[in-house]
Amino acid sequence: MTATAAIVVAMLAELFPNGISHYAIGGLFVGLGVAVIYLGTGIPAGASTFLESTLSYGSSLSRFQQYRPSRDWRVVFTVGIVAGAAVYALAFQDGIWTTDVQWWRLFVGGILIGIGTRVGKGCTSGHGVCGVGSVSSASFVGVATFLLIAIGTAQLVQAVGVVP
Repeated sequence: MTATAAIVVAMLAELFPNGISHYAIGGLFVGLGVAVIYLGTGIPAGASTFLESTLSYGSSLSRFQQYRPSRDWRVVFTVGIVAGAAVYALAFQDGIWTTDVQWWRLFVGGILIGIGTRVGKGCTSGHGVCGVGSVSSASFVGVATFLLIAIGTAQLVQAVGVVP
């Protein structure tokens, strides 16, 4: 092993102290899932339209009705994301994942993420997986923006001493 390779391995070990295999396996499943959805429907997969497609079951507003043709697989896709995380936690961890973050912070964060996905015209799964995979320049800009804002917010929150 060359010195450069040893440095890269050491950096990866520091960044991923629990290994990278579960990330790689998860990435393969995500890639396979979005490929199947795209090949089957011609629509790039993304989770940000879950709420609107779910509301199309009970609302007659045209804003929600545009999702009628694809709402069933969108609901299954989103439920699969949550169920997959739960199965992984039960199978490979000490049970369902918990957090010390207060419920109201999670709620406010969810609202802000929902607003951000509408403003950004998609979510990280749509832009990050499907858009970048399709070499979309808008998705490259979106993902770079998501990352920069997330890193900046995390640094700011840590600097002001916010704890869960």
